[in-house]
Amino acid sequence: MAEIEEPIPRVDADDLGAAGLRFEREGPIGWCVIDRPAARNAFTPAMYYGLRRAVRLVNSDPDLAALIITGVDDVFAPGGDLGGRAEPGDRLPDGLGHDILPFLTIRDSRAPVIAAVNGICQAGGLLVAMMADVAVASNRATFRVPELLRGIPDATFAAALPAHVGIAVARDLLLTARRFDAAEAQRLGVISRVVPHDDLRAAAVTAAREILQTAPEARVQVKRMLNERYGLVDYQTMNAALETSPEPREGMRAFMEKRPPNWVPVNFPD
Repeated sequence: MAEIEEPIPRVDADDLGAAGLRFEREGPIGWCVIDRPAARNAFTPAMYYGLRRAVRLVNSDPDLAALIITGVDDVFAPGGDLGGRAEPGDRLPDGLGHDILPFLTIRDSRAPVIAAVNGICQAGGLLVAMMADVAVASNRATFRVPELLRGIPDATFAAALPAHVGIAVARDLLLTARRFDAAEAQRLGVISRVVPHDDLRAAAVTAAREILQTAPEARVQVKRMLNERYGLVDYQTMNAALETSPEPREGMRAFMEKRPPNWVPVNFPD
C-alpha cells in the first residue's frame, strides 16, 4: 500500500486528527490509546487514519523509539463503526480509499509497534493486533473475525490470517466467525503473549524494551523477510463486493436492526 505523505506539523504534533484516539508520551515510548467508550471503541475513518499518523509520528520523532497501542475499559477495538458515525474534531485528507487503513503501515513500521490488547478485540481491532510486532493480550481478552457475518470478504484477513495460523485454522476462524479467548488465540498463533490483566501495561513496555535491544537495520531486514510470508491483499475483489454485492448492505442493516441477515437458513435443526 502506498503511503500517503501528510506532513505532521510541529505544533500539536501529537494530535492524531481523531477524537477517539489519544497520543501520550512515556519517555521513548509513544502510547496510542483507543478511547471512544461511548461507541465501545469502534473505529471511525479518522481513527483508522489516526493510527497511521501515530506510526508515522513515532518513526519521525527522534525522541520516540516505539509505539504501544491499547484501548480503554474492557475493549481494545471491535473494528469499524458500522453505524458510519464520526466525531466532532475528526480530520481526514481528501481522496482516501483503502489508503485510510492502518494495517500495512503498522506491519511495515521501522519503529517497533506493540499491541496491548486489554479486552474485546475483533475485526479491524484484531488486524491491528496481528500486524503489530508483538501482541500482548490480557487474559480477559476475547477475539473474533466477524466480517463474513456482515457480508464483507475482508482482503487483509484472507492474506494475513493463514500466515499466522495455517489454512485449516484460518478457514475455521473466518468461515465460522466464532469467538475465542486469549489462551486459544495464543495457542493458535493469532497473538504471541498472554499475561494477567493487571500486568498488561508493564508487559507491553517490557516487549518494547526487548525489541529495542536488537539492531535497527538488521531488524528491518528480518521484518521484511517475515512480511513476505503474507499473501496478496486483494483489495480489488473486496472493493467490487462492497460496491456491487447486496450482502454487505444486508449485513449492516441486520446488525443495526439486531436480527439475522436474510441468508441465514430458517428452522435450522437443533
